[in-house]
Amino acid sequence: MKEHKKVGFVSLGCPKNLVDSEVMLGILARHGYKITSDHNDAGVIIINTCGFIESAKKESIDTILELAKLKETGALKLLVVSGCLPQRYQDELTRELPEVDLWIGTGEYHKIVEYLEKEEKGSHLAQSEYIYDDLTPRLVSTPKHTAYIKIAEGCSHTCTFCAIPGIRGRFRSRPIDSIIRETGNLVSKGMKEAILIAQDTTSYGIDLKTGFGLPSLLKEMAKIQGLEWIRLMYTYPQFVTDELIEVIKNEGKVLKYLDIPIQHVSDRMLTGMGRGITGDKLKNRLYRLREAIPDLTIRTSVIVGFPGETETDFMKLLNFIEEFEFDRLGAFTYSREEGTPASKIKKQVPEKTK
Repeated sequence: MKEHKKVGFVSLGCPKNLVDSEVMLGILARHGYKITSDHNDAGVIIINTCGFIESAKKESIDTILELAKLKETGALKLLVVSGCLPQRYQDELTRELPEVDLWIGTGEYHKIVEYLEKEEKGSHLAQSEYIYDDLTPRLVSTPKHTAYIKIAEGCSHTCTFCAIPGIRGRFRSRPIDSIIRETGNLVSKGMKEAILIAQDTTSYGIDLKTGFGLPSLLKEMAKIQGLEWIRLMYTYPQFVTDELIEVIKNEGKVLKYLDIPIQHVSDRMLTGMGRGITGDKLKNRLYRLREAIPDLTIRTSVIVGFPGETETDFMKLLNFIEEFEFDRLGAFTYSREEGTPASKIKKQVPEKTK
C-alpha cells in the first residue's frame, strides 16, 4: 500500500470504540497516510464497528453495505472492517459480506498499517489482549478541551445479557504512570477535561499488584497542572466504595457527576442478570451517594423486558425511578444476544411487551 493513499474512516459505537479509532488514525497518520473526510476520494475506508446489541449490529452492517458501493462510484479499492463486529462474528461475516477486503478484530487494530502495507486480505482476529499506552500515536477527534482516557480494557464480570467479555477479553488495567503521562500530554495540547472510560472504571487496578485503585488514580490525576475537570463514566454500583465517594466529594477537580448504570432494582432481575448486587444494597449505595454529595448529578441506564420479568418486577423499577429522581436516565429494551447465558432462558418476553 503506497503512502499517498487516502484513508476514509468511520467510527461507530461507544466512546471506548472511539479511542480505538483514534489510535488507528494516529498510527496511520504517523506512517504517512492522509486522512480524508471525503469518502468518494478515499482509496481505503476503515469502518470501526460495534457488535454489542442487535441495533448496533444493524447499523454496522448497513454502513458496510452503503460504503461498499464506492468501489463502483468512488476511488475505493480496499474496504476494511475492524472492531467488535468481526471479533464476534468472524465466520458468518466473511461468508456473507464478500464486499469487505480485510477484517481486523479488537486485538489487532494496532497492526493496521502492517496489514495495509502487505495488502493481506482476509481476517486478522487474535484473542483480545492489546491495550494502548501513552507512547501509542493517537489522533484525538473530540474538541481539544476534552478527551476520553481509556484506563482499562476488557471485562471479567459475568452479566448474563452481555457479550463484551467474549469480544474484549479479560479485564486489564493500564499502569497508572501511563495514564498520568497520557493525560499530561493531552493537557499540554489544550485538554481541560479528562473523561475516564473502561468497561468498568470502578474495577481499575484490581488486576495490578501496585495497590492503585480508582481513588488513587483520581488523586494522582488531580495533581496534573492545567487539568481542570475529571469525569467518571461506566461505574458499577457495588464498587462505588466509601473511599471513592470521599474522593468525588472532596477533590475539586473530580466533577460531581457519576455515570452508574443500575439496569434494574428487582432482586429477581438482578440475580437473573448476574449483576452481583441486591436491590436493597443498590438503593443504599445510591442514597449514600446523594447523602454524601447532595449536588451530585447521577446518570443511569436500565433494561426492561429481561427474560422472566413480570409486571411486578417492572413496577418495582418504575417506582424506584420515580422515587429517586435520577438526573439522567436511558431506558433500553433487552436485546437477546446469541452466546450469552440470558439468550438461553426459555421465558423470553415478547417484543411488544418490552
